[in-house]
Amino acid sequence: MHSITREQARQFILLRQGLLGPHRFIGKEGAYQYVRQAGCIQFDPVDVCGRNAELTLQSRVKGFRKRTLEDLLYRDRLLVDYPDKELSIWPREDWPYFAGYREMSRGHGRGFAGIPELEERAIAWIRQNGPVSSDTLPIEGTVYWHSSMHWSGRWHQESPAARSVLEQLYTDGTLLIHHKSGSRKFYDLAERYFPPELLHAPNPCPSGEAFLDWRVMRRIGAVGLLWNRPSDAWLGIGMSPAQRGEAFTRLEERGAIAPVQVEGIRAPLYLQAADLPLLEEVTAGRADTRPRLEFLAPLDPMLWDRKLVEALWDFRYSWEIYTPAVKRKFGYYVLPMLYGDRFIGRIEPRADRKAGVLSVTGLWFEDGIRPTKKLTARIDRAVRHLAAFNGCTPAQGEDTDAP
Repeated sequence: MHSITREQARQFILLRQGLLGPHRFIGKEGAYQYVRQAGCIQFDPVDVCGRNAELTLQSRVKGFRKRTLEDLLYRDRLLVDYPDKELSIWPREDWPYFAGYREMSRGHGRGFAGIPELEERAIAWIRQNGPVSSDTLPIEGTVYWHSSMHWSGRWHQESPAARSVLEQLYTDGTLLIHHKSGSRKFYDLAERYFPPELLHAPNPCPSGEAFLDWRVMRRIGAVGLLWNRPSDAWLGIGMSPAQRGEAFTRLEERGAIAPVQVEGIRAPLYLQAADLPLLEEVTAGRADTRPRLEFLAPLDPMLWDRKLVEALWDFRYSWEIYTPAVKRKFGYYVLPMLYGDRFIGRIEPRADRKAGVLSVTGLWFEDGIRPTKKLTARIDRAVRHLAAFNGCTPAQGEDTDAP
């Protein structure tokens, strides 16, 4: 087993993520390659200074624009919106792996009275008229139904029939999201965008156990280093602690993952075996670790395991968007600030797109961080970059020296 320092563990994760040293990911191709590496990135519709998936990519991909992600999703069709770690964005090449999930969804839909008949009507209408949203599909009334996408234990309830049937067909894989207009989703037939050999490809996983191994392996790669402990890194997989442990054992026995021991951390961490050469570069001191200053998204893959982040970085981060305002320690939509291999604080930017201004409503430095002129200039440059990303300019008089 490899033994490494916490500094080396941090540098390895950051280099793997493309957050340290020169940019590894550039332009549209870089955005696509990062999503392929991560397996999936989480989608969240809240847009204070960019949506979560957009912020995840802009921190890593040089030259990334919001339109880049839209093109990859809805023009090039190299990425898809589909459940994985909650609502996610992932490469369409992984479509065959979720065949069992889609079959489960179809069985789920058949259990609700009226849904199969509504599906036939919706498909016929879309085939003739093209993409629809729930308020343009001419199906009235309500049905007793709930989605299987995220909360499989949610109580059945009456739902608008048009929305219900579209979400059911989407989860079944019959429909894809054609595009989005704000928070409104427009759906179209998957067969119009995916070639038959992909749409009907056999499942590469011969068993549920094999699918579990594939997903655990993918989540380890998404973070870089993970331990066999409960965390949000496993959301959406639906496995018990025992099943997770068995998956780790099988993957290690096959040589697909390798354990490392990090100083001061009792439990071993694991990386994909394919990443061992990068680990060797780090431990040999050959890696380019020139610092960058980046703002991370609240649901960034690097933050999926908050306890691991605390163990490696001594940094506690909680997304307080759903915390009542009076109980928040920091703010509504606060982004961690990463400089080099350290978290130096957090920032709360807000984009007012009507006024064309991005303001910094809060800035907090970690203990021991001194806002020197050099550091302040780095933060100012990052704020200007984020403002331009949102089609704004920085508000006048911003004080990035604020405590």
